[in-house]
Order: sequence, then structure tokens, then C-alpha cells
Amino acid sequence: MSTNPHVLSAQGVVAGYSSHPSLRGISLSMSKGAPAIGVTGASGVGKSTLVHALSGRLKPRSGRVTFDGKAVSRLRLGEKKRFEALVRTVAQNGFFGLDSSLTVRRVVETELRLARKVGRGSGQSIEDVLAEMFLEPRFIDRRIHTLSGGERQRLTIALALVTNPEILILDEPTTALDSSLKDKVSHHLRDIVHERQIGLVVLSHDMNLLSRLTPTVHVLADGEFVETGSPRDLLIDPQHPATTDIAQAYPEAVRALRTLED
Repeated sequence: MSTNPHVLSAQGVVAGYSSHPSLRGISLSMSKGAPAIGVTGASGVGKSTLVHALSGRLKPRSGRVTFDGKAVSRLRLGEKKRFEALVRTVAQNGFFGLDSSLTVRRVVETELRLARKVGRGSGQSIEDVLAEMFLEPRFIDRRIHTLSGGERQRLTIALALVTNPEILILDEPTTALDSSLKDKVSHHLRDIVHERQIGLVVLSHDMNLLSRLTPTVHVLADGEFVETGSPRDLLIDPQHPATTDIAQAYPEAVRALRTLED
């Protein structure tokens, strides 16, 4: 058992939005300072469903998702506010139900207030928050709906860091970024996670991103984790057909890894 009091744990989770659950018996655990975990798989296998279950937005049909031993879907208001500060989620589409007419200033100020209210304020300014993800001060008075997909993704990551979270869950966090900016963001994020000892869960189809951020990756297929290993091992020596499909999508990375071994 972890000595860290703040542990996010999924135990035998069965969940989904249709009559056919997309998750069937998923288990994983994360806490502050623990090694990062990656989850990959083809589109539609249930990665976003897992994010919704871990964040408490979706109640499992069976199994449990707990934080400090309490079901996240049943946290009381005060407990939920603290949970939302300690466990931050970055959605693939940028925001969960946020009014897109709001300005960046308004959204950042809301997060700064939340951080102070739960005792996790750091004295950052709006400019400081944006700079975390390479957004200039000129964005402060922009409305959310005027931002590009990549700008939204960087803003949501910056917002997630405001409360100095213990656990960070990223769902396809860099899909809208070009390759150079993706490299810049992922390397900086890796440094932040290491320095602040943030427990990180990254769900992505991008094995290059997972290779930068996570030492261990679970392959999700048919509602289950069908294979687990380092990004290198999954690409070089896949054991499951789903993993083979993933490896075949990265021929250049596989060739580079094999060249290093020769």
C-alpha cells in the first residue's frame, strides 16, 4: 500500500456510454511522485471513457474509481473541490463544458481563485500561468472560441498546472500542435512533472509522445489492457495484434530503435 495519502485508483472498472461497455475490468493506480503511466490504443477503444471514469464524470457500472479510498463519483462538495484541485484532467477537445465566450483572463482568474481557496495558490500572475505553455500576454483578452485548437490545448495544460496538482491526467494533449511545438511542449511538460513530482497518466495514440513522457504503457483493446511494457519494447517486440498494429504505424521509430541495437 502506498504511503502517499492521495492515491487515485481504478479497480476492475467496467464502464461505457452504450449498452456495450468499452472498458471491461480496467485497473491502475497513480499517486504523487509515482512513475508516469501511458495508455494507448486505436481510436474508439475507450481511452476517453477511462478519462471520464478517473475524473468522476462517469460512474462505473461495476468496479470502483477511488481517491483516498472514497468513490470519486460520490465525493461531497468540499471533497470534490479538493479532488478537482489535486487531480487535474486535460481533455482532448480542450475543455469540459466551458463557456467558450469567456475570455482567457476570466478563465485563468477562476483557476487562480480555486487554487487559493483550496490552499494551493502559488502567487502566479495571469502572465505566469500562460507562460508555462508558451502563450504570450497578447492572449489574455482573447475569448476562448477565437483560439486555435493548439492554443486551447496549451491553455488547458497551463490551467491544469495552476493548482499545483499531485496527479495530472492528459487525454491526447498535443494532437492539435505542429511537430516543433509538440516537441517543445512535451519536453517542458516532462521537466515540470519531474521537478514537481506530479503523478502523470497520459492517454494517447501517439507513441512518440508516450516515449517522451512515460516509462510504461498499457495497450487498451477490447476493453482490457492486453499488453504492458516500455514504449521501446512495445514497438520493437509487440506480443498482441493490437500492439503490432500500433508498431506498424511507427516504422521510422522502429527502424531507429533497431539501428541503436545493431
